[in-house]
Amino acid sequence: MRKFFFLTLSTLGILSCSSVKIATSNSTTPSLKFINAVEIPFNKEFKKTVVGGLSSIDYDAKNDLYYFICDDRSIYNDARFYTAKIPFKSNQIDSVAFQNVVTLKNEKGVSYSNWEKYPDSSIDPEELRYNPKTKSVVWSSEGARVIAKDFSVLQNPSLQIAKLDGSYSTAFALPSNLNMQKDDRGPRSNGVLEGITFDTKYRTLYTNIEEPLYEDGNNATTTAGGVIRIYKYDVKSKKNTAQYAYLLDPIATEPTPKNGFAVNGISTIQYYSKNQLLVVERSYSVGKQACTIKVYLCDLSKASDVKNLTSLQNQDFTLATKKLILNMDDLGIFIDNIEGVTFGPKLSNGKQSLLFVSDNNFSDKEKTQILLFEVD
Repeated sequence: MRKFFFLTLSTLGILSCSSVKIATSNSTTPSLKFINAVEIPFNKEFKKTVVGGLSSIDYDAKNDLYYFICDDRSIYNDARFYTAKIPFKSNQIDSVAFQNVVTLKNEKGVSYSNWEKYPDSSIDPEELRYNPKTKSVVWSSEGARVIAKDFSVLQNPSLQIAKLDGSYSTAFALPSNLNMQKDDRGPRSNGVLEGITFDTKYRTLYTNIEEPLYEDGNNATTTAGGVIRIYKYDVKSKKNTAQYAYLLDPIATEPTPKNGFAVNGISTIQYYSKNQLLVVERSYSVGKQACTIKVYLCDLSKASDVKNLTSLQNQDFTLATKKLILNMDDLGIFIDNIEGVTFGPKLSNGKQSLLFVSDNNFSDKEKTQILLFEVD
């Protein structure tokens, strides 16, 4: 979530003294053709809630229904997700018609608290995926890490399963390296669980952190990338079975002023084929309103399982491969804070559709966009 509080040899310099390899990949790279985009108006109301902060998108093909999680920390309204219809007309997005809003509940069956008033019992929703096998949703929270002189909040991230009425069902077991710490170990604030995706049989789940763990090295800069982890889960046991290292690009643009906020990380992922994910890298720098959004085909088949490495520094391992599919800067249109991606229905020409959604952070300076592409 872009809250803002929050492959070259030079890029590999962040892993000094490590023996890091980049595996080769012979996989065919898909291409994406932009079709059109629509915007959801700022502060749109639906069933007495403010529609904004849409941080993920997922498609239920059987019911032709889309799911969007809202990353509201129960400040505007209760933590929630939406369902919507997105009809196509002449192979373009025609409109977005919201169908329902569902409040997310904790283990006690109670809605989450307002972050500004009761942070310890609040939540930070980031991604949601529908599971047609169990008719449930899995969703992530980034947790919280606030360390101040007279105030601190340490809330672990979570990967929960909820029923379609929003009530808590169960949770995936997170590895210890995702536990929030007071000192500089584990996850960074607002850089934790961002993407979720199932394989086509809903037996495997992948999730990723947005930014590197403290012990894995530095964040991306304008001159070097950072290394994040992709986590593989067995859906039945809900246990983490493998972890893979992925090298981020450097930040795309120098911030203005130069000491201003800037970040590059993975904002969402989508299963593509066996051992392959579509990975969305989102780069933002103060002074430039638009984000630089790059879509990569990531291949995990030859990557090392780094699950047992407490640190990725001074270690031997092989990174996941990545091939650039699209840099949205090349589209020639304004692109905001892309946070979600999903395959949609087939187009009338038989080609697969792919949709993205941007998170406006409940700001009138940002846009909620839904972008439609054709996959070739």
